[in-house]
Amino acid sequence: MTTAIALTIAGSDSGGGAGIQADLKTFSALGCYGASVITALTAQNTRAVTMIDPARPAMIAAQMAGVLDDLDVAAIKLGMLGGADAIRTVAQGLADYHGPVVLDPVMVAKSGDALLPDDAIATLREVMLPCATLLTPNLPEAARLLGTAPAQDLDQMARQGAALRAMGAQAVLMKGGHATGSVCTDLLVTAQGVTPLTAPRQATRNTHGTGCTLSAAIAAGLAQGMDLPGAVAMAHRYLQRALAAADDLHVGSGHGPVHHFHAVWPHG
Repeated sequence: MTTAIALTIAGSDSGGGAGIQADLKTFSALGCYGASVITALTAQNTRAVTMIDPARPAMIAAQMAGVLDDLDVAAIKLGMLGGADAIRTVAQGLADYHGPVVLDPVMVAKSGDALLPDDAIATLREVMLPCATLLTPNLPEAARLLGTAPAQDLDQMARQGAALRAMGAQAVLMKGGHATGSVCTDLLVTAQGVTPLTAPRQATRNTHGTGCTLSAAIAAGLAQGMDLPGAVAMAHRYLQRALAAADDLHVGSGHGPVHHFHAVWPHG
């Protein structure tokens, strides 16, 4: 029996709710073996990011080579890359990789702290988007990549998703979590058209790591042989259940994590 292996290339969250830690939890919860390449260390908790220490490009390259030379990686998730040098290093490391790549263009933490300098946006757009099988921006991230205002309705979301596809991403999942209303709608924009994914907006402050978790879940599905629409739909359901169970956890005093292991931990 083949072991499905997914690789996350992202920053470390010392509080455990996002980044590498959230990705590995998600992979494990969904039956996928997780490997990791750490692009930066962050000192953070549920309230704030207090320090960021980027990994040297040579270390990022060595980690990628070490994993990809030995492990049969079936899908890769990209999260916090941290800066232009790291973005270029990761792109070079992906040159000979031919599996699916899910790119979560992490720019700002849930606390509001910046995780990607403004001067790296162009590099992310020009160098990394063409590597992406799927790009998963929230509305502010999509707007920064496009140099425009955030989408205000589903038609604008669809147009911005198409514009990001034109920049090189094969498909785009426009995440609607930053919109208003009682229903949250994501749009999967592909060459075949636009597919909405809707869910009731969850009444919880424990939303730290939602973007990381969703993109990692998609990568886990792709690593296990799902097609892209199937992996996105599965990941969407998983995240909604993790959000619904988030208040079963009591972690920190700020934006706590979603419940990655809601299906296996006792509730209450």
